[in-house]
Amino acid sequence: VVRGVAGLIGNTPLMRIESLSELTGCEILGKAEYLNPAGSPKDRVALQILLDAESSNLLIPHSGDTVFEGTVGSTGISLATLCRAKGYKCAIVLPDDVATEKAQLLEKLGAQVKKVRPRGIVDPRHFVNEARANAIAFEDEEAERERDGQEGTRRPRGFFADQFETTSNFTAHYRGTGPEIWAQCGGGSDDTRRPQLDAFVAGAGTGGTLSGVAAALREREVKPQASREAALEEHASIRIVLADPHGSGLFNKVHHGVMYSSTEAEGTRRRHQVDSIVEGIGMNRITRNLSFGVHLVDDAVRVQDEEAVRISRWLSVRDGLFVGSSSCVNVVAAVRTALRLKKEWEEKGKEGRPTVVTILCDSGVRHLSKFHN
Repeated sequence: VVRGVAGLIGNTPLMRIESLSELTGCEILGKAEYLNPAGSPKDRVALQILLDAESSNLLIPHSGDTVFEGTVGSTGISLATLCRAKGYKCAIVLPDDVATEKAQLLEKLGAQVKKVRPRGIVDPRHFVNEARANAIAFEDEEAERERDGQEGTRRPRGFFADQFETTSNFTAHYRGTGPEIWAQCGGGSDDTRRPQLDAFVAGAGTGGTLSGVAAALREREVKPQASREAALEEHASIRIVLADPHGSGLFNKVHHGVMYSSTEAEGTRRRHQVDSIVEGIGMNRITRNLSFGVHLVDDAVRVQDEEAVRISRWLSVRDGLFVGSSSCVNVVAAVRTALRLKKEWEEKGKEGRPTVVTILCDSGVRHLSKFHN
């Protein structure tokens, strides 16, 4: 028996995607993160953020504290779910072009929802900056009330979750998702038995999943007595691959060392460069969480919207697997990575079927009005 909704988070199954595995002659596995209670790997992150804040006395349950966050949906839904369970209020700022069902779900979970126009991260009205400003304003208002005669009692706090920069994000995947994948692929708990795993493929929204899993896998590939620094620098056999959607600059960052997207080319540049129906992954900056693992990335695969849509229909018809847009980008990149590995193996005369693991982030139910429309 688990304790509450938080007890349901993590230890998600690793499933073989049958149609693609048979078609490619490779083992293509998806970690079903959409089976977390609030429907995405962001459950892990939200829980870690709240636990770390509580341990630092930044949040106290049932004290009137409010958690603020800027999100395109999933992190907000996870926070709203856990805030309900833990006794916090939740205030979410999100772009007004996200799938409408995400905002509807947030409201049903009791979150205060504010929609803003999509803007660049340097704009103070960007949804992340807006959420941070709202948390500060809440603190100021409560401090003013305290000065007006309510001294002696702890005033409610406004806490900015800061999913892009907080180390809680990386930690959730470094301690949870990564070790789970290692064990599910047959890796030993003492790190001496290597798993049947040749590549890990994931997109980067905040960078926490990619960096946390990459660091966890790389450290386990070297001898247990090796230092963490040696583990991260030593060439490893598990290939770490970034899946990047149209409009994101991370593909070029990995391949050329420059954060650049074709949408920024002269004659094509628009005020808001990222114009994709894919939600949740892709960006044109290095967040703190991504900085923890970007140096571990061996390759990057760029995926167009049309490819993601086609694979979504394929998975639905062939596997009964109805997943969201970022999951589909991950799967396309996983297939390409598997086929590339298979070709390399054949050229070297190596037998067997390459095994590639990717993340199935959320259900297609959250994308009915946009990606699956």
